[in-house]
Amino acid sequence: MTSEQTLCFDTIIAGGTVIDGTGAPGQRADVGLVGDRITAVGNLDGAHAGKQIDATGLTVAPGFIDCHTHDDGYLLTSPDMSAKVSQGVTSVVIGNCGISLAPTFGRPPAPPMNLLGADELFKFKTFSGFLEALDDTPAAVNALPLVGLTTLRRSIMDDLEKAATRDEVAAMRKLFEEALEAGVLGYSTGLFYPNAAASTPQEVVGVAEPAKGMDIVYATHLRNEADYIMPALEEAFSIARRLQSRLVLSHHKLIGVQNHGRATETLGRVHRQRLTQDIALDLYPYTAGSSVLNLKTVEDTERVVVSWSDPHPEMAGRDLEEVCAEWELPLDATIERLSPAGGILFMMAEKDVQEILRYEATMIGSDGLPNDKFPHPRLWGTFPRILGHYSRDLGLIDLPEAVHRMTGLTAQVFGLTDRGRIAPGCKADVTLFDAVRVRDRADWATPTEPAEGIAHVLVNGTTVWTEGQSTGARPGQTVRRG
Repeated sequence: MTSEQTLCFDTIIAGGTVIDGTGAPGQRADVGLVGDRITAVGNLDGAHAGKQIDATGLTVAPGFIDCHTHDDGYLLTSPDMSAKVSQGVTSVVIGNCGISLAPTFGRPPAPPMNLLGADELFKFKTFSGFLEALDDTPAAVNALPLVGLTTLRRSIMDDLEKAATRDEVAAMRKLFEEALEAGVLGYSTGLFYPNAAASTPQEVVGVAEPAKGMDIVYATHLRNEADYIMPALEEAFSIARRLQSRLVLSHHKLIGVQNHGRATETLGRVHRQRLTQDIALDLYPYTAGSSVLNLKTVEDTERVVVSWSDPHPEMAGRDLEEVCAEWELPLDATIERLSPAGGILFMMAEKDVQEILRYEATMIGSDGLPNDKFPHPRLWGTFPRILGHYSRDLGLIDLPEAVHRMTGLTAQVFGLTDRGRIAPGCKADVTLFDAVRVRDRADWATPTEPAEGIAHVLVNGTTVWTEGQSTGARPGQTVRRG
């Protein structure tokens, strides 16, 4: 170290074991930060800094990137983002499953758009206007935006139960092009949901035609994740090829008892396709999902818990079967009376979750719904659950690989060249955790309990979580393509 280097650091993270996000083994090193960048990694004994963080006994990792969220509105209404920073997350990908907060034209959001928040949040006529609002009122974490097809449909179409006409596709394409110029990292669809189920592959591709050759992400909630998952995969492969986009298969899973154990089949098909196509997938580490409540979403479920209900908020946390019995109504009438509503849906097998997690191209995404009154515990627990339960306790993947799946791999898939690694020149998004103690405490009974073992979280060089609480700092940045 030269004498000049001793004066360079605003912060030194000293004495920790650095796991750099590449999958490489951890090594003892100090990390020097200047402004919002990492400027040195190594032995910084004798260096001076305005602030020093003692990382003795801790793992120093890149800040976790939550690759699948519905935090579009949460960034604006709860900018401390405690549900995320408390588990080490420093960046969130928004606009998944075809639903983004923009662009909209004053119409009430169509389900599942209402998962993003209250009607008044849907006020941005352009995607650039939404991103400017994030710039003007930054949150504690970075925002990585996608634009959603269902939102584009709602902006243009009166009848979402039909395929778009040629003129409607052209109108949506103009909105998509504006979002692309604003800097979105990709495009998402939720072809499973009723308001996009009528979309044809021609519509999906036609809307996003301006992105061809621009190497953006196409993230999709498959048209079917149950009995017809194989043709749904083929459709996704075809759309991404036609768009010349990187494909992300959102929250890959197998729904319904009759499909439990099919992860070997689906992963085998994905693996063969990856020989000629750029494909990744993401996972939340639970056997239950969460979504809007309707007859389609509760198909093939073993149990449903009401997570929220506008007309009957007192039913949040109750089993749907119990509500049916109490009201003496059949399932369809009960759902209609509860709606608009959401539910926690128990529908997957643990053996499939574990097999998908072991797969080399699987990223980690919470798919949490921050506006639910009784949320799925994945909102607060996803990342420490991977580190503690699945990596340390079960040994499904080792710690450097677990960190890689939530940092370096995700950065690579979404085209982030300066995040997801502990290396000079990278943004100073850093999570310090105790590898022995880290665990999720959010569960089905207490879904909003912060994780244990997350010591310090820095976003762009500023501490946002320490000693078990938010600092109130809001240094997040809106990350645009290019």
